Amino acid sequence: MTKIIQVDRSVIPACDVDLKTFERIVKETGDLEKIGAYKIPARSGRDGWENWVRIARQHTNKPLIYDHQKAGTDIPDTGKDFMEDVRAAGFDAIILFPESGPVTEYEWIRAAQEVGLGVIVGGEMTHPRYLVGDYSEGKEKSYTEIFRELGFFEGLSGFIRATAPEDMYKLAAKMGVRDFVVPGNKPDRIKAHRSTIELAGARDAAFYSPGFVVQGGLIGDGARAAGDRFHAIVGRGIYQATDIRQAAVEHTSQI
Repeated sequence: MTKIIQVDRSVIPACDVDLKTFERIVKETGDLEKIGAYKIPARSGRDGWENWVRIARQHTNKPLIYDHQKAGTDIPDTGKDFMEDVRAAGFDAIILFPESGPVTEYEWIRAAQEVGLGVIVGGEMTHPRYLVGDYSEGKEKSYTEIFRELGFFEGLSGFIRATAPEDMYKLAAKMGVRDFVVPGNKPDRIKAHRSTIELAGARDAAFYSPGFVVQGGLIGDGARAAGDRFHAIVGRGIYQATDIRQAAVEHTSQI
């Protein structure tokens, strides 16, 4: 499979910002060797995907990854038109979180592959109470108290079956996907998902991880858990910095 990012280890700025700030990020970091790609959010649609791609291409040839937050959750039949639009806008790859089941996952991956988009599949997210049985709290709120006030006296755990991420990753690997999103603030889970993915046939997989800096993960820990091919996704740790370029340099030094 063709690599989405040519270097084996890099930092990907998560550009969850307005168009003007996005241009500043690309201008200030586009020449850094260890910046591997740029992750462009769903909010980019407000100003038009083509505008984001056009501005990026004025400053860099690095891959542009579209993150619909979260694509792959609609019915299977919508994948083809969606992927054609994403590709036509000029994106190089797309992130999918196929939480609506294996049929949608299969059809959306196939649709992306048919138009030549790189496919990056996620399964487990970084925030509290994503999986069934997880009762973890946030940093600033007690969700147990919030949910009890709403009448859920036993609390609420996550909605996603605990073994579902494994199945999402396995199916993707068996379809030839070699790029996967894993939670950077959970290095033990990175190791577990890496094992699952490799056993499913993707021994040359690359791992992409959010969850660093503000969410508490350490880039070095994520890199060690992921192995040779690892790309740290950093959002607020870069775009909220006073000196964006220096912040990017600092984060790439940890890869």
